[in-house]
Amino acid sequence: MKAKILELLRRNGDYVSGQELCKILNVSRTAVWKSIRSLESEGYHIEAVRNKGYRLIEENAESGDSDSADIYSAHEIKSRLDEMSGVRDVLFFDTIDSTNSECARRAEAGEEGGLLVVSEDQSLGRGRRGRTWESPHGVNVYFSLMIRPKIDPKCAPMLTLLMALAVCRGMEKIHDGQARKAPNRKRTAGRTPDSPLIKWPNDIVIDGRKCCGMLTEMSCEEDYIRHVVIGVGINVRHQDFAPEIRNTAIALDDAWDMKVKRSILIAEVMNEFGPLLTQFEKERDLGFVRGLYLDRLVNAGKKVKVLSPSGDYEALARGINENGELLVETPDGIIHEINSGEVSVRGVYGYV
Repeated sequence: MKAKILELLRRNGDYVSGQELCKILNVSRTAVWKSIRSLESEGYHIEAVRNKGYRLIEENAESGDSDSADIYSAHEIKSRLDEMSGVRDVLFFDTIDSTNSECARRAEAGEEGGLLVVSEDQSLGRGRRGRTWESPHGVNVYFSLMIRPKIDPKCAPMLTLLMALAVCRGMEKIHDGQARKAPNRKRTAGRTPDSPLIKWPNDIVIDGRKCCGMLTEMSCEEDYIRHVVIGVGINVRHQDFAPEIRNTAIALDDAWDMKVKRSILIAEVMNEFGPLLTQFEKERDLGFVRGLYLDRLVNAGKKVKVLSPSGDYEALARGINENGELLVETPDGIIHEINSGEVSVRGVYGYV
């Protein structure tokens, strides 16, 4: 109910009477009052005026000047999701083994798709190829989305690329929205060093350094998908990265010199991903986003090193095909299609 109250107060922008809230939510005035008091205890500024009702005060919520602007909770995230996000429910944990694992457990127990699991930290976070994903408490974003898409199992790897595109677009909404609220920040049109770009297939980079990684896992039969879990980890707050990644990792707050609101970030990513998934279920390939993806592909036109079981080689990255495979051109002019499940791609002159 708290998520719905926040949504209604934000949408109205002015006072909403207690009677109207009771009618919309089909609850008593006492229930509304208790929810308002609970929200205030969490840090929300809600003004109550007799004969007018309640009004949510968020003058500094976008600019980041208020401590209450970064309220991080399930109902804060839910209150900012739109109808096309496809998120049915949000579960929030202070700590967990892995958001991907929690999604998988609930999927196996019969939970419907559209479940978003968020946690302040993970004790057993993991990345691609069995790598450990460090997940310190209270500084980053860790979330997983469990879906039951109506697609062929062979199409599932493409979901990682869709999520990468959604993360980039969600990040840009946050960056541009907060930059507009900060009068001393200079905004530049087009791609800039602080624009989020995609390092195929599952990393987001800013100024050549990784700020986000993704892991997609699937449970399926031969001809149908039982469920898919897409996990996302985003570096947000300033932190001391481990020595081995210190020169290749970056946090959004440092990259953009602003305090990013984590609840809003997750909601914006989901608001971008939902419509992409809906279209993908109709199209069954990535032809409808190839141009958008290429525009954000940090490797495009660059020399990369392909790490293949049959032998490593260098080539030029040329984009992706409609199946999400990376197209690389070897010196002999031959175009090769690279499957993310078979090989890794590295930059020749650095991380990207």
